[in-house]
Amino acid sequence: MAQKQNTGTEAPVVTMDAFSNPAARIGFGTLDLLQATEYPMTRMTQNYQLLTSLYRENWIIQNIIATIPNDMMRKRYDLRTGADPEYLKQMTRLERRTQIRKKLLLGMYWGRLYGGAAGVILIKGHNDMSRPLELDAVMPGSFLGLHILDRWNGIYPETDLVSDPEDPDFGLPEFYMIRNEETGMTAARVHHSRVIRFIGRELPWMEQVTEQYWGESEIEAVYEELTRRDNVAGNIAALTFRANINYQETDGLDQLLGTANTEMQRRFWNTMAAQSVMESNFGTRMINKGDAIHNTQYTFTGLPDVYDRVMMDVAGAARTPVTKLFGRSPAGMNATGESDLKNYYDYIDGLRETELRGIIERLLPVMALSAWGTIPDDMEIDFPPMQTPDAREVAEITERKSNAVLAVYQNDLIDAATAMQELKQLSDETGLYSKISDEAIEAGRGVFYSDSRLRDPISGLEFPGNPEEGGGGLEDDEEDPAGEGN
Repeated sequence: MAQKQNTGTEAPVVTMDAFSNPAARIGFGTLDLLQATEYPMTRMTQNYQLLTSLYRENWIIQNIIATIPNDMMRKRYDLRTGADPEYLKQMTRLERRTQIRKKLLLGMYWGRLYGGAAGVILIKGHNDMSRPLELDAVMPGSFLGLHILDRWNGIYPETDLVSDPEDPDFGLPEFYMIRNEETGMTAARVHHSRVIRFIGRELPWMEQVTEQYWGESEIEAVYEELTRRDNVAGNIAALTFRANINYQETDGLDQLLGTANTEMQRRFWNTMAAQSVMESNFGTRMINKGDAIHNTQYTFTGLPDVYDRVMMDVAGAARTPVTKLFGRSPAGMNATGESDLKNYYDYIDGLRETELRGIIERLLPVMALSAWGTIPDDMEIDFPPMQTPDAREVAEITERKSNAVLAVYQNDLIDAATAMQELKQLSDETGLYSKISDEAIEAGRGVFYSDSRLRDPISGLEFPGNPEEGGGGLEDDEEDPAGEGN
């Protein structure tokens, strides 16, 4: 970058904060091959035909679009509320009836493919969709689900933006137009509170404006790597036809093909065609005495490594492990893929919190009013962990955490009630200790390990408690060992 430097007494001097070595042709402004590299603005996201063609024809693109949304929705979410189990079943039936899981998946699919899609919240009786969505107007049984539209087929943002900073959609379009693509007529004008947005990759502000406040297609970031992979795979497939080549030395072949008449060339060609048929069917080739025939075999050494590297580049651009994207096992010595999956699941957990949580929390109040007629004050959602430990891992987790609680209790840092509460809290993770009753916890309040140990008759120790409560006090006829009386 050029900068002007002026000390006040000297003329301005232009300096460059870049490396350059013209003699070696290395660095900025030289004839270096690297300096010829350019990154033109393509905006492939706006090429609807190309994106659609890639999705319909290429299985890798289909996996890129679908894998991450499927994993985000695979374990759905846990609804935490004090409502009766029957109410939770009503919510589950509403989700099945409105096909919420499928609609959310479709929204994420088309948002990732085209850079933008929307789900319009449908509520029975709300005919004027240009009005803000008021929860008080949502009646029981009125939620009809979502209507999914991608950015190129049916829904178009208007230019007016939400100006209220307290609105979750602040800075985004305030209204959306829904058009009938067959007639070109406007079907509805929808307020943003009734629209759930799905986008691909986030863009800077000016690029959002260019994309009509949508995002970038996932394909745009992987397209170059995908073309490399397809070309490498195609060339490897073509090489299989040339893995075993026979060639024959024939005297005067150049003269035969260059100066001989057409009839001689035709006879020569027919002879070669007949030889090819015989070789294909019987593995036999007849040649004149003195002619020579040679066989050349192509070895594919190194090609699998090249193909694996290309696959890794595609997977890296798609932010998906090779094992998930290509459906193949990890390769290499001591390769398990566990670290890749762990990083991937951490990424999915982040997406569920930053993207899916806002969508679910926007739908839940409407669904609760439709299913129950009210919104519980304690309604929250949690996302289950992506990786479920096996029986051995659960046993190890249980042992370690139980021992940790026991160690704290045995050092008199907590009472028995707190220890039991900690153990009961592990029930969701370990499946144990869920039967600890509230009565047992209440009975353990103020009881420490040292107290219970001294009262343990097996240990031979008695704690001098209150005789009236049967606490192991001294008998009346026993002599006070301290000689101090009562």
